[in-house]
Amino acid sequence: MRLHRNLCFALIDGLLLIFNEGEYADKVVQQLLKRDKRWGSRDRAFIAETTYDIVRWKRIYAKIANVKEPFSRDDLWRMFAVWATLKGIKLPDWKYFENTPTRKIKGRFDELSKIRKYRESIPDWMDNLGVEELGEETWTKEIAMQNQQADVILRMNTLKTNKKDLKLKLESENIYSEFIQGYPSALKLSERANVFKTEAFKNGWFEVQDASSQLVAEFLDVKPGMKIVDTCAGAGGKTLHIASLMENKGQIVAMDIYESKLKKLKVRARRNGVHNVDLKVLDTTKPIKKLYNKADRVLIDAPCSGLGVLRRNPDAKWKLKPEFIDRIKKTQEEVLNKYSRMVKSGGKLVYATCSILPSENEKQVDKFLTSESGKDFKFVKDKKILAHISGYDGFYMALLERQ
Repeated sequence: MRLHRNLCFALIDGLLLIFNEGEYADKVVQQLLKRDKRWGSRDRAFIAETTYDIVRWKRIYAKIANVKEPFSRDDLWRMFAVWATLKGIKLPDWKYFENTPTRKIKGRFDELSKIRKYRESIPDWMDNLGVEELGEETWTKEIAMQNQQADVILRMNTLKTNKKDLKLKLESENIYSEFIQGYPSALKLSERANVFKTEAFKNGWFEVQDASSQLVAEFLDVKPGMKIVDTCAGAGGKTLHIASLMENKGQIVAMDIYESKLKKLKVRARRNGVHNVDLKVLDTTKPIKKLYNKADRVLIDAPCSGLGVLRRNPDAKWKLKPEFIDRIKKTQEEVLNKYSRMVKSGGKLVYATCSILPSENEKQVDKFLTSESGKDFKFVKDKKILAHISGYDGFYMALLERQ
């Protein structure tokens, strides 16, 4: 593989924004890919994959390169040299690579890889927390899996098509996929591709949604004609799945504190052919109080640490802080107490997170069930999904029923 200057310069610019300015990796990559219209698919793949690679392995690369944050441009060239050397790429005769100790890099990598926090490139506090909550053996396997690149999974929109027709339609555009056993609406791409440019996407035949995430709407046990509240709807991936399971019959109230996210949901709903969703911005408590004891089903897809989806968001390893996790647990407790009041007698509630920590998951449910707000609810079942076992995102979901 030959390195090209303009691609490498773009990469270094992007890493400066992610590491020093705190910008989100996915947004930075999107900006970089628009920099030069002449770049082909191979160039674009190099930028995206290398950026994510260096973000994912920041700690071990920085240690080998002997550089510390905030990184200078020269520091990032040194880290890039470590990446290239470990990938077996010959470094060109550029000034940025002068005096790169290529022979020592591999030995240093092997030495540091014996220590988990370097091998998996994670902060000390995260490593300690993972061991404390999951145990040494489970955490070691889980964090290793969270460093693997995630598959691209599609969720077929049953309002518009079926899996067989979707698979054939994608094949007509040279995108190949396979069915996944145990996930009725899922297709896994055989190799990564830009699915957003396909006719099938523009026609609302599918959404990109991880296989684990697809289990949440099914866990809610919805039926056509019901009144459903999705309390933390965001841009609406699960809302749209619920709508398809309801065959567009009944009512879904999609709530979020961010109006911008609900605007995205509105656009997606139109493309998906979904017309039974009402959008409510939570700028006051009025919309919640109006729905007390009214909903057949309530979904609380709670804010969380996101430690189950690090494969998709490797920069979260560096943005997350222990104090954020402490705060988010309080938020989880509050939303459970507040939003559960919308469930009517005989109705059901699903509490879900994309975290793998018991303190954000089953322990929150246990605490709720012993509280004043939870005294009328009974535990029905839960599902704990770890990436190293399922092959998909880490998730948790609990089904509760109101007496």
